[in-house]
Amino acid sequence: MSEKLELLYLKEEEVIEAGVLNMDNCISTIEEMFRLIGKGDYIMGGPNRNDHGLMLWFNEEEPFENMPKAGPDRRFMSLIAYLGGEFDVVGNKWYGSNIENLNKGLPRSIHTFTLNDKDTGAPLAIMAGNLVSSARTGAVPGVFSKHLAKKNSKVLGAIGGGAINQSCIDAITTTVNSLDKVVLFDINVEKGKQIAQKLEEQIKLPVEVVDDMDECMSQSDIVTVATSGKTKPEFKEESIKPGALIILTGAAGFSDASYQNHRVVADMWSMHEKWLEDGVSHPDGISSITSWTMSGQLLEKVHNGEYDSSKIDDIGDIIAGEKEGRKSDDEVIICMTGGLPTEDVAWGYKVYQNALENNIGTKLPLWDSSYLMK
Repeated sequence: MSEKLELLYLKEEEVIEAGVLNMDNCISTIEEMFRLIGKGDYIMGGPNRNDHGLMLWFNEEEPFENMPKAGPDRRFMSLIAYLGGEFDVVGNKWYGSNIENLNKGLPRSIHTFTLNDKDTGAPLAIMAGNLVSSARTGAVPGVFSKHLAKKNSKVLGAIGGGAINQSCIDAITTTVNSLDKVVLFDINVEKGKQIAQKLEEQIKLPVEVVDDMDECMSQSDIVTVATSGKTKPEFKEESIKPGALIILTGAAGFSDASYQNHRVVADMWSMHEKWLEDGVSHPDGISSITSWTMSGQLLEKVHNGEYDSSKIDDIGDIIAGEKEGRKSDDEVIICMTGGLPTEDVAWGYKVYQNALENNIGTKLPLWDSSYLMK
């Protein structure tokens, strides 16, 4: 008897056919993932099981001519995790990122995603990963909004109009039915107007474009932040509306008063602390993480003894019922999301299952023991 192994290959069109853009399903999947995280039914990288992933760190100057050099959003990363519950599978997202890709007509980051059997280690699937990643990234603010936004929130503010924030807007408007409009601030106003037109057709809500970030912040009950590049938004305390839920999917800066006065909720704070550990050991110190991590500024305050990180709650604990959700309508909550590898595993697995059920994709032979018998 011979044993055979095969894997399912899904190109981007097939990932779409398998439902990767179904935001309702993605939100419910990510919510279940957070519940499992709250229970502890997961494993991430590293001995403490909380690593975001393994990253190649680049320097501004390298000893060899062809070595990649540091730049905005320039990195290679491998994000591996096991997720239990109904998923019970291992997955890995592998990607390279460089903001210069945009000048070549390519996505800023280019992803592939693999699933592996937890027992044999054999690959089950390999798929185009960009839409898996963007959908799950957007779904996370949707889950945060479902559990932490104040009741009857009317205005969603969006800082940054790129693909990731468009996905965040889609998710938040899916979970919060009371919203009347979206207010969009993008550093490129004309581009923002084009994005607004596209969004209005998609979410069936008016999208107002403003050229002042404070104007966007001051009227928003929920704020989603997703920007890239060297310049990150800096938020004034006086521009934050009472009761606002501010969700960081990209890096941003706050005043000391904002962090001291308001509650912080993370996707998984122990993962952010691992970034701090990496930053401390980097030759450039903490500055190596503050430019690109959503929590970089706060991590620096923790490192300097200026903020007590024991006050930070995880959304998984809130969903699992271990911690309290919103405490009042005036409570301002700042949310730190860092992109858990388990999110890709959860949504990638659902896409894979749907592809199998609907005979989508190409099955590729991987290994056949009969060859060993020849």
